[in-house]
Amino acid sequence: MYLVDKTAITTKGKWKIDDAHTDIGFKVKHMMISKIRGVFGEFEGFVIAAEENFLNATFELVAKADSIHTNNDQRDAHLKSPDFFDVKTYPSIHFVSTSYNGNVLVGDLTIKGVTKSVGLKSNYNGIAKDNFDNIKAGFEFSGTINRKDFGLGWDALTETGKIVVSDSVGIEIDLQLIKEE
Repeated sequence: MYLVDKTAITTKGKWKIDDAHTDIGFKVKHMMISKIRGVFGEFEGFVIAAEENFLNATFELVAKADSIHTNNDQRDAHLKSPDFFDVKTYPSIHFVSTSYNGNVLVGDLTIKGVTKSVGLKSNYNGIAKDNFDNIKAGFEFSGTINRKDFGLGWDALTETGKIVVSDSVGIEIDLQLIKEE
């Protein structure tokens, strides 16, 4: 038995990101033996859905590059430097979708002034009404990019010749939306 009459809730309309219930993160191999995870703590965005189930919806997300957090202040400072994100010159990371078919979200990702098309696997988790009568929708997106494609080209080797940071970076987005109209 459902608590919400799902037939009464439409996905059509404008939605904003519920930043209290959304995570925009990444993971990258360190020394090729473990993964380091990070998140962007400040972001905003919206989705405009013209069809049910968000098919062909427009997704736009903007993360503040300076809000990167990996649980290590020294590493965070390095990631904010010109070696990686160069946050003083490029303060934001921008994604705007070009298509969404329910399984894959494709869009233009801009990092450090470089724009590339990326595809993210999608899991649409459905809609629900919260205790305050807000209509919410949830998604999980994941994919992989090559950091060097976006000008994040810092390289280093350990004394034994191991790569310090992998070129391949996993993107993980747990997105919760609040319906505006």
